[in-house]
Amino acid sequence: MDLSLILSDVNNFVWGPVMLALLVGTGIFLTVRLRFLPWINLIYAIRMIFRKKEQHTGDITPFQSLMTALAATIGTGNIVGVATAMVLGGPGALVWMWISAAFGLSTKYGESVLAVKYRETNSVGEMAGGPMYAMKNGISNKFIGHGLAGLFATFVVLSSFGIGNMTQANSISAALFASFAIPTWIVGGIIAVLSLAILVRGIKSIGQVSSLVVPFMAVFYFIAAMIVIVVNFAAIPAGVAEMFRMAFSFDSVAGGIGGSIVASMLTSMRWGVARGVFSNEAGLGSAPIAAAAAQTDHPSRQGYVNMTGTFFDTMIVCMLTGLVIASSGVLGTIDPATGKLVSGAQLTILAFNSVFGDYAKYIVSIALSLFAFSTIIGWEYYGEKALEYLIQNRKVIMSYRVIFSLITFVGATTTLEVVWNFSDTMNGLMAIPNLICLLWLSNDIAKECFFYEKNVVQLEKHGQDVDCQEASSEG
Repeated sequence: MDLSLILSDVNNFVWGPVMLALLVGTGIFLTVRLRFLPWINLIYAIRMIFRKKEQHTGDITPFQSLMTALAATIGTGNIVGVATAMVLGGPGALVWMWISAAFGLSTKYGESVLAVKYRETNSVGEMAGGPMYAMKNGISNKFIGHGLAGLFATFVVLSSFGIGNMTQANSISAALFASFAIPTWIVGGIIAVLSLAILVRGIKSIGQVSSLVVPFMAVFYFIAAMIVIVVNFAAIPAGVAEMFRMAFSFDSVAGGIGGSIVASMLTSMRWGVARGVFSNEAGLGSAPIAAAAAQTDHPSRQGYVNMTGTFFDTMIVCMLTGLVIASSGVLGTIDPATGKLVSGAQLTILAFNSVFGDYAKYIVSIALSLFAFSTIIGWEYYGEKALEYLIQNRKVIMSYRVIFSLITFVGATTTLEVVWNFSDTMNGLMAIPNLICLLWLSNDIAKECFFYEKNVVQLEKHGQDVDCQEASSEG
Protein backbone atom coordinates (compact mmCIF):
# COMPACT_ATOMS: atom_id res chain seq x y z
CA MET A 1 0.00 0.00 0.00
CA ASP A 2 1.14 3.58 -0.69
CA LEU A 3 3.09 4.94 2.33
CA SER A 4 1.69 8.42 1.79
CA LEU A 5 -1.87 7.04 1.89
CA ILE A 6 -1.17 5.09 5.10
CA LEU A 7 0.31 8.15 6.80
CA SER A 8 -2.63 10.24 5.64
CA ASP A 9 -5.07 7.75 7.20
CA VAL A 10 -3.09 7.67 10.45
CA ASN A 11 -2.96 11.46 10.48
CA ASN A 12 -6.73 11.73 9.97
CA PHE A 13 -7.24 9.38 12.94
CA VAL A 14 -4.78 11.25 15.20
CA TRP A 15 -6.46 14.58 14.43
CA GLY A 16 -9.91 12.99 14.40
CA PRO A 17 -12.96 13.43 16.65
CA VAL A 18 -11.58 11.41 19.60
CA MET A 19 -8.43 13.54 19.91
CA LEU A 20 -10.37 16.77 19.48
CA ALA A 21 -12.86 15.68 22.15
CA LEU A 22 -9.98 14.93 24.53
CA LEU A 23 -8.35 18.32 23.86
CA VAL A 24 -11.54 20.32 24.37
CA GLY A 25 -12.69 18.04 27.19
CA THR A 26 -9.47 18.66 29.11
CA GLY A 27 -9.97 22.39 28.63
CA ILE A 28 -13.54 22.18 29.96
CA PHE A 29 -12.41 20.09 32.95
CA LEU A 30 -9.61 22.52 33.86
CA THR A 31 -11.88 25.55 33.40
CA VAL A 32 -14.37 24.13 35.90
CA ARG A 33 -11.60 22.80 38.19
CA LEU A 34 -10.03 26.28 38.32
CA ARG A 35 -13.45 27.87 39.00
CA PHE A 36 -13.30 29.81 35.71
CA LEU A 37 -10.42 31.96 37.01
CA PRO A 38 -8.55 31.94 33.65
CA TRP A 39 -11.65 33.58 32.13
CA ILE A 40 -12.23 35.93 35.04
CA ASN A 41 -8.59 37.06 35.07
CA LEU A 42 -8.09 37.51 31.31
CA ILE A 43 -7.80 41.32 31.55
CA TYR A 44 -5.42 40.93 34.49
CA ALA A 45 -3.38 38.46 32.44
CA ILE A 46 -3.07 40.90 29.53
CA ARG A 47 -1.83 43.59 31.95
CA MET A 48 0.81 41.19 33.28
CA ILE A 49 2.41 40.95 29.81
CA PHE A 50 3.81 44.45 30.19
CA ARG A 51 4.61 44.27 33.92
CA LYS A 52 8.04 45.73 34.73
CA LYS A 53 9.77 44.03 37.65
CA GLU A 54 13.25 43.38 38.98
CA GLN A 55 15.27 40.46 37.66
CA HIS A 56 13.94 37.00 38.48
CA THR A 57 15.13 33.50 37.69
CA GLY A 58 14.88 32.85 33.96
CA ASP A 59 16.48 33.51 30.57
CA ILE A 60 14.11 35.99 28.91
CA THR A 61 11.43 38.48 29.97
CA PRO A 62 7.80 37.35 30.32
CA PHE A 63 6.98 39.45 27.23
CA GLN A 64 9.74 37.77 25.19
CA SER A 65 8.55 34.36 26.39
CA LEU A 66 5.01 35.11 25.20
CA MET A 67 6.30 36.48 21.89
CA THR A 68 8.40 33.32 21.36
CA ALA A 69 5.31 31.19 22.00
CA LEU A 70 3.21 33.40 19.70
CA ALA A 71 5.96 33.26 17.07
CA ALA A 72 5.47 29.51 16.96
CA THR A 73 1.66 29.54 17.11
CA ILE A 74 0.75 32.45 14.82
CA GLY A 75 1.49 30.80 11.50
CA THR A 76 -0.07 29.58 8.31
CA GLY A 77 -3.04 28.26 10.29
CA ASN A 78 -4.21 31.82 10.92
CA ILE A 79 -4.48 32.52 7.19
CA VAL A 80 -4.73 29.17 5.43
CA GLY A 81 -6.30 27.19 8.29
CA VAL A 82 -9.18 29.61 8.92
CA ALA A 83 -10.07 29.75 5.23
CA THR A 84 -9.96 25.95 4.97
CA ALA A 85 -12.13 25.55 8.09
CA MET A 86 -14.76 27.94 6.72
CA VAL A 87 -14.91 26.05 3.42
CA LEU A 88 -15.01 22.54 4.91
CA GLY A 89 -17.07 23.40 7.99
CA GLY A 90 -18.99 26.43 6.82
CA PRO A 91 -18.86 29.90 8.41
CA GLY A 92 -20.02 28.35 11.70
CA ALA A 93 -16.57 26.78 12.06
CA LEU A 94 -15.24 30.17 13.18
CA VAL A 95 -17.61 30.15 16.18
CA TRP A 96 -16.33 26.73 17.21
CA MET A 97 -12.77 28.01 16.88
CA TRP A 98 -13.64 30.70 19.45
CA ILE A 99 -15.35 28.19 21.76
CA SER A 100 -12.39 25.80 21.69
CA ALA A 101 -10.04 28.75 22.31
CA ALA A 102 -12.08 29.85 25.33
CA PHE A 103 -11.51 26.50 27.02
CA GLY A 104 -7.99 26.43 25.60
CA LEU A 105 -7.17 29.39 27.87
CA SER A 106 -7.34 27.09 30.89
CA THR A 107 -5.34 24.38 29.14
CA LYS A 108 -2.57 26.82 28.17
CA TYR A 109 -2.58 28.27 31.69
CA GLY A 110 -2.22 24.82 33.26
CA GLU A 111 0.56 23.76 30.89
CA SER A 112 2.56 26.89 31.58
CA VAL A 113 2.13 26.70 35.36
CA LEU A 114 3.53 23.16 35.38
CA ALA A 115 6.37 24.15 33.02
CA VAL A 116 7.61 26.89 35.37
CA LYS A 117 6.94 24.92 38.56
CA TYR A 118 8.99 21.90 37.49
CA ARG A 119 11.67 23.55 35.34
CA GLU A 120 15.38 22.88 35.84
CA THR A 121 18.66 24.65 35.09
CA ASN A 122 20.86 23.02 32.45
CA SER A 123 24.67 22.71 32.25
CA VAL A 124 25.14 26.21 30.82
CA GLY A 125 22.80 27.95 33.27
CA GLU A 126 19.75 28.14 30.98
CA MET A 127 16.21 27.20 31.99
CA ALA A 128 15.02 23.79 30.79
CA GLY A 129 11.33 23.14 31.14
CA GLY A 130 8.12 22.08 29.50
CA PRO A 131 5.74 19.12 29.78
CA MET A 132 8.61 16.57 29.73
CA TYR A 133 10.05 18.04 32.95
CA ALA A 134 6.60 18.28 34.54
CA MET A 135 6.10 14.59 33.73
CA LYS A 136 9.54 13.63 35.06
CA ASN A 137 9.47 15.74 38.23
CA GLY A 138 5.75 15.98 38.95
CA ILE A 139 4.34 12.49 38.39
CA SER A 140 5.10 10.36 41.46
CA ASN A 141 5.21 7.09 39.51
CA LYS A 142 8.67 7.51 37.96
CA PHE A 143 8.21 4.74 35.38
CA ILE A 144 5.10 6.43 33.97
CA GLY A 145 6.52 9.93 34.37
CA HIS A 146 9.79 9.22 32.60
CA GLY A 147 8.03 7.13 29.95
CA LEU A 148 5.55 9.89 29.07
CA ALA A 149 8.35 12.48 29.10
CA GLY A 150 10.46 10.45 26.69
CA LEU A 151 7.53 9.97 24.31
CA PHE A 152 6.58 13.64 24.40
CA ALA A 153 10.13 14.87 23.80
CA THR A 154 10.57 12.45 20.88
CA PHE A 155 7.34 13.61 19.24
CA VAL A 156 8.41 17.26 19.62
CA VAL A 157 11.81 16.71 17.98
CA LEU A 158 10.28 14.80 15.07
CA SER A 159 7.50 17.29 14.45
CA SER A 160 9.85 20.28 14.72
CA PHE A 161 11.45 19.46 11.38
CA GLY A 162 8.13 19.21 9.57
CA ILE A 163 5.38 21.35 11.09
CA GLY A 164 7.85 23.81 12.57
CA ASN A 165 10.28 23.93 9.67
CA MET A 166 9.76 22.49 6.18
CA THR A 167 6.04 23.18 5.83
CA GLN A 168 6.55 26.78 6.94
CA ALA A 169 9.53 27.33 4.62
CA ASN A 170 7.55 25.83 1.74
CA SER A 171 4.62 28.17 2.45
CA ILE A 172 6.98 31.16 2.33
CA SER A 173 8.67 30.14 -0.93
CA ALA A 174 5.36 29.28 -2.61
CA ALA A 175 3.76 32.58 -1.56
CA LEU A 176 6.72 34.73 -2.66
CA PHE A 177 7.05 32.87 -5.96
CA ALA A 178 3.35 33.29 -6.72
CA SER A 179 3.31 37.02 -5.85
CA PHE A 180 6.79 38.24 -6.76
CA ALA A 181 8.15 35.43 -8.99
CA ILE A 182 11.17 35.01 -6.69
CA PRO A 183 12.81 31.59 -7.35
CA THR A 184 12.32 29.13 -4.50
CA TRP A 185 16.06 28.47 -4.16
CA ILE A 186 16.72 32.15 -3.48
CA VAL A 187 13.96 32.27 -0.86
CA GLY A 188 15.26 29.03 0.66
CA GLY A 189 18.78 30.43 0.89
CA ILE A 190 17.61 33.64 2.56
CA ILE A 191 15.48 31.73 5.09
CA ALA A 192 18.40 29.41 5.92
CA VAL A 193 20.85 32.30 6.45
CA LEU A 194 18.42 34.34 8.57
CA SER A 195 17.45 31.30 10.64
CA LEU A 196 21.08 30.37 11.28
CA ALA A 197 21.97 33.94 12.30
CA ILE A 198 19.14 33.99 14.87
CA LEU A 199 19.10 30.41 16.13
CA VAL A 200 22.81 29.79 16.64
CA ARG A 201 22.81 32.32 19.51
CA GLY A 202 20.05 30.55 21.44
CA ILE A 203 16.89 31.54 23.31
CA LYS A 204 17.93 35.12 24.13
CA SER A 205 18.35 35.86 20.43
CA ILE A 206 15.08 34.08 19.60
CA GLY A 207 13.28 36.06 22.32
CA GLN A 208 14.69 39.39 21.13
CA VAL A 209 13.80 38.77 17.47
CA SER A 210 10.34 37.42 18.36
CA SER A 211 9.59 40.49 20.49
CA LEU A 212 10.21 42.64 17.40
CA VAL A 213 8.81 40.48 14.58
CA VAL A 214 5.61 39.24 16.25
CA PRO A 215 4.17 42.66 17.24
CA PHE A 216 5.11 44.08 13.81
CA MET A 217 3.49 41.28 11.83
CA ALA A 218 0.41 41.30 14.08
CA VAL A 219 -0.09 45.06 13.67
CA PHE A 220 0.52 44.83 9.91
CA TYR A 221 -2.10 42.11 9.50
CA PHE A 222 -4.51 43.79 11.94
CA ILE A 223 -4.48 47.08 10.00
CA ALA A 224 -4.88 45.39 6.61
CA ALA A 225 -7.73 43.18 7.88
CA MET A 226 -9.51 46.05 9.64
CA ILE A 227 -9.48 48.09 6.43
CA VAL A 228 -11.30 45.27 4.62
CA ILE A 229 -13.74 44.80 7.50
CA VAL A 230 -14.54 48.53 7.72
CA VAL A 231 -15.03 48.88 3.95
CA ASN A 232 -17.30 45.81 3.90
CA PHE A 233 -18.90 46.58 7.26
CA ALA A 234 -22.43 46.55 5.85
CA ALA A 235 -22.08 42.78 5.37
CA ILE A 236 -20.73 42.10 8.90
CA PRO A 237 -24.05 41.82 10.85
CA ALA A 238 -25.50 39.32 8.37
CA GLY A 239 -22.16 37.49 8.23
CA VAL A 240 -21.90 37.10 12.00
CA ALA A 241 -25.55 36.03 12.24
CA GLU A 242 -24.91 33.36 9.59
CA MET A 243 -21.85 32.10 11.50
CA PHE A 244 -23.87 31.55 14.67
CA ARG A 245 -26.84 30.10 12.77
CA MET A 246 -24.67 27.47 11.08
CA ALA A 247 -22.65 26.78 14.22
CA PHE A 248 -25.73 25.67 16.17
CA SER A 249 -28.15 24.59 13.46
CA PHE A 250 -28.55 21.14 11.93
CA ASP A 251 -29.53 22.79 8.63
CA SER A 252 -26.82 21.97 6.12
CA VAL A 253 -27.13 24.75 3.53
CA ALA A 254 -25.40 28.09 4.04
CA GLY A 255 -27.15 31.37 3.44
CA GLY A 256 -25.92 34.67 2.04
CA ILE A 257 -22.23 34.59 2.97
CA GLY A 258 -21.82 30.85 2.44
CA GLY A 259 -22.58 30.63 -1.25
CA SER A 260 -22.50 26.93 -2.15
CA ILE A 261 -21.02 25.82 1.19
CA VAL A 262 -22.74 22.78 2.69
CA ALA A 263 -21.99 21.90 6.32
CA SER A 264 -23.85 20.44 9.28
CA MET A 265 -23.40 21.56 12.88
CA LEU A 266 -21.15 18.57 13.60
CA THR A 267 -19.02 19.35 10.56
CA SER A 268 -18.68 22.97 11.68
CA MET A 269 -17.72 21.79 15.14
CA ARG A 270 -15.15 19.30 13.86
CA TRP A 271 -13.33 21.68 11.52
CA GLY A 272 -13.61 24.68 13.81
CA VAL A 273 -12.16 22.84 16.80
CA ALA A 274 -9.50 21.09 14.68
CA ARG A 275 -8.21 24.27 13.06
CA GLY A 276 -8.51 26.21 16.30
CA VAL A 277 -6.39 23.72 18.23
CA PHE A 278 -3.95 23.42 15.32
CA SER A 279 -3.57 27.19 15.30
CA ASN A 280 -3.24 28.00 19.03
CA GLU A 281 -1.70 24.64 20.07
CA ALA A 282 -3.53 24.63 23.42
CA GLY A 283 -3.13 21.11 24.80
CA LEU A 284 -0.29 20.08 22.51
CA GLY A 285 2.34 21.07 25.08
CA SER A 286 4.56 23.20 22.84
CA ALA A 287 4.06 26.74 24.22
CA PRO A 288 4.93 25.78 27.85
CA ILE A 289 8.50 25.10 26.70
CA ALA A 290 8.84 28.84 26.02
CA ALA A 291 7.01 29.70 29.26
CA ALA A 292 9.65 27.80 31.24
CA ALA A 293 12.36 30.20 30.02
CA ALA A 294 10.62 33.29 31.44
CA GLN A 295 11.92 35.46 34.28
CA THR A 296 9.04 35.24 36.73
CA ASP A 297 8.33 35.25 40.45
CA HIS A 298 5.58 32.62 40.39
CA PRO A 299 4.40 29.83 38.06
CA SER A 300 0.86 31.24 37.94
CA ARG A 301 2.00 34.68 36.83
CA GLN A 302 3.67 33.22 33.74
CA GLY A 303 0.74 30.86 33.34
CA TYR A 304 -1.54 33.87 32.95
CA VAL A 305 0.90 35.65 30.61
CA ASN A 306 1.28 32.67 28.27
CA MET A 307 -2.45 31.94 28.42
CA THR A 308 -3.07 35.17 26.53
CA GLY A 309 -1.33 33.60 23.52
CA THR A 310 -4.46 31.56 22.84
CA PHE A 311 -6.58 34.72 23.10
CA PHE A 312 -4.41 36.69 20.65
CA ASP A 313 -3.91 33.81 18.22
CA THR A 314 -7.46 32.53 17.83
CA MET A 315 -9.79 35.14 19.24
CA ILE A 316 -8.03 38.04 17.51
CA VAL A 317 -5.93 36.97 14.49
CA CYS A 318 -8.10 34.04 13.38
CA MET A 319 -11.21 36.14 13.98
CA LEU A 320 -9.82 38.88 11.70
CA THR A 321 -9.26 36.40 8.88
CA GLY A 322 -12.73 34.95 9.38
CA LEU A 323 -14.45 38.34 9.34
CA VAL A 324 -12.49 39.42 6.26
CA ILE A 325 -13.71 36.31 4.42
CA ALA A 326 -17.27 36.59 5.77
CA SER A 327 -17.64 40.28 4.91
CA SER A 328 -16.15 40.04 1.41
CA GLY A 329 -18.72 37.62 0.02
CA VAL A 330 -16.14 35.27 -1.53
CA LEU A 331 -16.88 32.20 0.61
CA GLY A 332 -18.31 29.51 -1.65
CA THR A 333 -16.57 30.79 -4.80
CA ILE A 334 -15.95 28.10 -7.40
CA ASP A 335 -12.58 28.02 -9.17
CA PRO A 336 -13.45 27.89 -12.90
CA ALA A 337 -10.20 26.10 -13.70
CA THR A 338 -10.80 23.16 -11.34
CA GLY A 339 -14.53 23.32 -10.67
CA LYS A 340 -13.80 23.10 -6.94
CA LEU A 341 -14.38 25.53 -4.08
CA VAL A 342 -11.62 28.10 -3.63
CA SER A 343 -9.93 27.45 -0.29
CA GLY A 344 -6.77 28.13 1.73
CA ALA A 345 -4.54 31.09 0.96
CA GLN A 346 -6.29 31.70 -2.38
CA LEU A 347 -9.61 32.29 -0.61
CA THR A 348 -7.99 34.75 1.81
CA ILE A 349 -6.37 36.57 -1.13
CA LEU A 350 -9.77 36.75 -2.85
CA ALA A 351 -11.25 38.27 0.32
CA PHE A 352 -8.57 40.96 0.57
CA ASN A 353 -8.91 41.49 -3.17
CA SER A 354 -12.45 42.86 -2.56
CA VAL A 355 -10.79 46.03 -1.19
CA PHE A 356 -7.15 46.04 -2.22
CA GLY A 357 -7.52 44.63 -5.73
CA ASP A 358 -4.33 43.16 -7.20
CA TYR A 359 -2.36 44.31 -4.16
CA ALA A 360 -4.16 41.70 -2.07
CA LYS A 361 -1.77 38.92 -3.07
CA TYR A 362 1.17 41.01 -1.89
CA ILE A 363 -0.44 41.74 1.48
CA VAL A 364 -1.34 38.10 2.13
CA SER A 365 2.04 36.84 0.86
CA ILE A 366 3.97 39.20 3.13
CA ALA A 367 1.77 38.34 6.14
CA LEU A 368 2.06 34.62 5.39
CA SER A 369 5.85 34.89 5.08
CA LEU A 370 6.20 36.75 8.39
CA PHE A 371 3.86 34.34 10.17
CA ALA A 372 5.65 31.28 8.80
CA PHE A 373 9.18 32.56 9.47
CA SER A 374 8.31 33.38 13.07
CA THR A 375 6.96 29.84 13.44
CA ILE A 376 10.31 28.46 12.26
CA ILE A 377 12.34 30.26 14.92
CA GLY A 378 9.81 29.52 17.67
CA TRP A 379 9.62 25.82 16.88
CA GLU A 380 13.41 25.46 16.76
CA TYR A 381 13.48 26.31 20.46
CA TYR A 382 10.79 23.72 21.18
CA GLY A 383 12.71 21.04 19.28
CA GLU A 384 16.00 22.04 20.87
CA LYS A 385 14.69 21.80 24.42
CA ALA A 386 13.05 18.45 23.70
CA LEU A 387 16.31 17.14 22.22
CA GLU A 388 18.21 18.51 25.24
CA TYR A 389 15.94 16.47 27.49
CA LEU A 390 16.76 13.31 25.51
CA ILE A 391 20.47 13.98 24.93
CA GLN A 392 22.37 16.20 27.39
CA ASN A 393 25.19 17.09 25.02
CA ARG A 394 25.92 20.71 24.02
CA LYS A 395 27.63 19.69 20.78
CA VAL A 396 24.49 17.85 19.71
CA ILE A 397 22.36 20.90 20.58
CA MET A 398 24.58 23.24 18.56
CA SER A 399 24.51 20.79 15.65
CA TYR A 400 20.71 20.70 15.86
CA ARG A 401 20.56 24.49 15.51
CA VAL A 402 22.70 24.39 12.36
CA ILE A 403 20.92 21.39 10.80
CA PHE A 404 17.50 22.86 11.59
CA SER A 405 18.47 26.10 9.82
CA LEU A 406 19.82 24.29 6.75
CA ILE A 407 16.74 22.07 6.44
CA THR A 408 14.63 25.18 5.84
CA PHE A 409 16.28 25.28 2.39
CA VAL A 410 15.05 21.74 1.69
CA GLY A 411 11.56 22.70 2.78
CA ALA A 412 11.53 25.83 0.63
CA THR A 413 12.60 24.00 -2.52
CA THR A 414 10.92 20.59 -2.16
CA THR A 415 7.42 19.29 -1.57
CA LEU A 416 7.63 16.21 0.66
CA GLU A 417 4.07 14.98 1.24
CA VAL A 418 5.19 11.94 3.25
CA VAL A 419 7.33 14.02 5.60
CA TRP A 420 4.51 16.52 6.11
CA ASN A 421 1.93 13.87 6.99
CA PHE A 422 4.42 12.15 9.31
CA SER A 423 5.33 15.34 11.16
CA ASP A 424 1.67 16.39 11.36
CA THR A 425 0.94 13.05 13.04
CA MET A 426 3.83 13.56 15.49
CA ASN A 427 2.44 17.02 16.24
CA GLY A 428 -0.92 15.50 17.15
CA LEU A 429 0.65 12.67 19.17
CA MET A 430 2.36 15.25 21.40
CA ALA A 431 -1.04 15.94 22.91
CA ILE A 432 -1.56 12.45 24.34
CA PRO A 433 1.19 12.42 27.02
CA ASN A 434 0.63 16.13 27.63
CA LEU A 435 -3.10 15.71 28.34
CA ILE A 436 -2.39 12.75 30.63
CA CYS A 437 0.09 14.95 32.52
CA LEU A 438 -2.39 17.84 32.78
CA LEU A 439 -5.11 15.61 34.20
CA TRP A 440 -2.68 13.74 36.47
CA LEU A 441 -1.28 16.97 37.91
CA SER A 442 -4.52 18.98 37.87
CA ASN A 443 -4.42 19.27 41.67
CA ASP A 444 -0.98 20.91 41.41
CA ILE A 445 -2.36 23.39 38.89
CA ALA A 446 -5.37 24.15 41.10
CA LYS A 447 -3.24 24.66 44.24
CA GLU A 448 -0.95 27.11 42.45
CA CYS A 449 -3.94 28.90 40.92
CA PHE A 450 -5.89 29.34 44.17
CA PHE A 451 -2.78 30.30 46.17
CA TYR A 452 -1.88 32.94 43.59
CA GLU A 453 -5.45 34.20 43.38
CA LYS A 454 -5.66 34.73 47.14
CA ASN A 455 -2.15 36.06 47.79
CA VAL A 456 -1.37 37.99 44.61
CA VAL A 457 -4.23 38.65 42.16
CA GLN A 458 -6.67 40.11 44.65
CA LEU A 459 -4.00 42.37 46.15
CA GLU A 460 -2.71 43.55 42.75
CA LYS A 461 -6.22 44.27 41.53
CA HIS A 462 -6.50 46.67 44.48
CA GLY A 463 -3.29 48.49 43.62
CA GLN A 464 -0.76 46.62 45.78
CA ASP A 465 2.48 45.42 44.20
CA VAL A 466 3.31 41.81 45.10
CA ASP A 467 6.55 39.94 44.40
CA CYS A 468 6.26 36.22 45.09
CA GLN A 469 9.94 35.31 44.56
CA GLU A 470 8.98 31.85 43.28
CA ALA A 471 6.71 31.28 46.29
CA SER A 472 4.21 28.50 45.75
CA SER A 473 1.20 27.00 47.42
CA GLU A 474 3.57 24.52 49.07
CA GLY A 475 5.94 27.23 50.31
